[in-house]
Amino acid sequence: MSVLELVDTHPIQLSPMMKAQADKQPAVVVSTAEDLVDQVIAQVGKKIILGIPLAIGKPLAFVNAIYQRAKKDPSISLTIETGISLEKPTGKSQLEKNFLEPFVDREFANVPDIEYMQDIRKGQLPDNVSVGEFFFKAGSCLYSEQQLNYTSTNYTHAVRDLLDKRVNVIAQLIASRTCDGVTTYSLCSNSDLGLDLIPEFDKLKAKGRALAVVGEVNTNMPFMYNDAEVPASEFDFVLDKNLNPANQDYAIFAAPHAPISPEDHMIGLYSSTLIKDSGTLQVGIGSLSSALTYSTLLRHQENDLYQSMLKALKVKLKFPLSCEIGDTGIFTHGLYGCSELMVDGFMHLYHAGILKRQVFEDVPLQKLLNSNKITTEVSAGSLLTLCDHNIINPYLTETDVEYLHKIGALKDDVSYRNGVLSYGEHQIPANLHDAKCLQSIAKYCLNKELKGGVVMHGAFFIGPQDFYQDLHDLSYEEHQHFCMTSVNYVNDLYDHALGNQQQKQVQRQHARFINSGMMVTLDGSVISDALDNGQVVSGVGGQYNFVAQSHQLPGARSIIKVRSTCIRNGKLQSNILFNYGHNTIPRQLRDTVVTEYGIADLRGKPDHIVYTELIKIADSRFQPELLKQAKAAGKVAKDYQLPAEFCNNTPEAIREFLSPFVAKDKFTAFPFGCSFTRQELQLGKALKKLKQQVSQPTGKLLALAKAVTAGKPTPEELPLLKRIKLDEPKSLEQRITQKLLLNALKL
Repeated sequence: MSVLELVDTHPIQLSPMMKAQADKQPAVVVSTAEDLVDQVIAQVGKKIILGIPLAIGKPLAFVNAIYQRAKKDPSISLTIETGISLEKPTGKSQLEKNFLEPFVDREFANVPDIEYMQDIRKGQLPDNVSVGEFFFKAGSCLYSEQQLNYTSTNYTHAVRDLLDKRVNVIAQLIASRTCDGVTTYSLCSNSDLGLDLIPEFDKLKAKGRALAVVGEVNTNMPFMYNDAEVPASEFDFVLDKNLNPANQDYAIFAAPHAPISPEDHMIGLYSSTLIKDSGTLQVGIGSLSSALTYSTLLRHQENDLYQSMLKALKVKLKFPLSCEIGDTGIFTHGLYGCSELMVDGFMHLYHAGILKRQVFEDVPLQKLLNSNKITTEVSAGSLLTLCDHNIINPYLTETDVEYLHKIGALKDDVSYRNGVLSYGEHQIPANLHDAKCLQSIAKYCLNKELKGGVVMHGAFFIGPQDFYQDLHDLSYEEHQHFCMTSVNYVNDLYDHALGNQQQKQVQRQHARFINSGMMVTLDGSVISDALDNGQVVSGVGGQYNFVAQSHQLPGARSIIKVRSTCIRNGKLQSNILFNYGHNTIPRQLRDTVVTEYGIADLRGKPDHIVYTELIKIADSRFQPELLKQAKAAGKVAKDYQLPAEFCNNTPEAIREFLSPFVAKDKFTAFPFGCSFTRQELQLGKALKKLKQQVSQPTGKLLALAKAVTAGKPTPEELPLLKRIKLDEPKSLEQRITQKLLLNALKL
């Protein structure tokens, strides 16, 4: 059955921005990707500049079909502009491939490959095709020719850049529903750019440009409502393979749960103390984000344990910022999520009763909510408060009644005429100053809750499979609290068609914009996107947007999470550096930095404090050299000594601190689920150790020496070797590899 034929009884409620577009011609719906390619070429010609969303919003049936058409027909010029072209893990060595193949077959079943990426990896992209990206999956293109085609830009400038590049086709994955014979589509995971691009395309079409807006329906995509729901007329063409009854839509790419290291957990714990109840939260993706979610849940659900940990770490004494701008209690009022990326962590917070602070479009109403003068529960007191603040009149007018309907205070079937409210058989004078009238209005006319409140604004989402299922399983009423919208709405404070600056400002109280960096220099500059040789690791994305917003928005703070060390070129190095030849966030925007060893408060501080605060949260193996460099540059006084309480910043100290909690099944590597089997976890840990061992010549020699003395595999080790196809080594290389792995399993 076609998804277009499914019956949906929930009313269609389009945003004002989309209602203005609803009178255009509805989309032409086709059932095959080849037909869609024909239609697009007929409309725009053979010079195609295709804009497609980052991450999971790519319409892969269409993208692969148009790419294959261009490969076969050199007269077609195809330029693809996108970001985060997701690829299944493959592995470089044969050992890695043996490990990954069964995992990929299981976890990525029925997920199609992006065929242009396969050819890029092989160096076989045809001359008539080019692919440009403004954001890479982290580290995926470091040594790729794709470095040539990277565009450095803020996420909020992506629409502008696409238009400047004269994109003439935009396409994305969508979901659909039909209510009372009217079909609407959802931009689902990627409302980020489409909501702004489509109106711009309409303006260009009116000037005679040949353009096409394409959607591809996939029933595995969660249907998101609110701003993400658009009329069928927003698209020129829609591919719906479900018109063929035998069709089964392909699976959506799901990011496996990432393991959380002890160091990551400590970063999450410290960061969680900076989040203020009744505040606003933005986070990124990955294990650092998951660690923050875990500690935030612990703070709310097991606050006694949480407080005891902070006391043992002397957090309030060593890092007073947690008292000045944060909270450590439970979330009585809750949080509101405002994040370009909606990750699974937000759903964990939602189900735990933390993500519950609703924000509203109406500014006076939001101000009353912020000051706790009213709540989302509607009562007679709510009406009196609105009256006291001159939002409504004591003798309700028709305008007042319309307003009360709009915010959901009055029931839908309450009517007003000549100063009287009518509900069923009840006729009540609309006089709030009369106690009996007010009592009757409260009894018969009021809803229990305000309507239109949103707990989460996001621009795109990606996550594990259970996250997608969670979104599918939300009731229609719950869905109304989640609004996927334009990235320019979320990432900027400026006026937007979907909300003005004043509205955003009152909604985003006590904002904490929490992002990750690779490195930080002692002057407070942050390196997040690229290396000092120009190689791009990922991209700027929205990080700069949120850092800048934190300095513009009263009460907001930018928090950058950085692991204190990393292995670079097989050698342990500090991620807190004296200087570096590149930055993503300049020093004048420095604010708060968190490592596994604590919190550095940098905003508005003089350089000598900035330098010493960062050295305090560096790994102690690197503190002496950092301090020496800072003193030599005249940035720290010659007689300054690092306080003793900051001189035990070691991985051993972290593990010693966490060990009693880990023993009680707290702060585990996979608190939110694991995509790997027990065997795969053992092998993955051993392979990681082995890779570190052999990355340097001395380590490789030592590992080989130990391999010579390795005995036969034990009965417990044989299944592990079989899983990775080393149970029966056939060559000398395989025998050596088996011995190396056996030693790594014993470490």
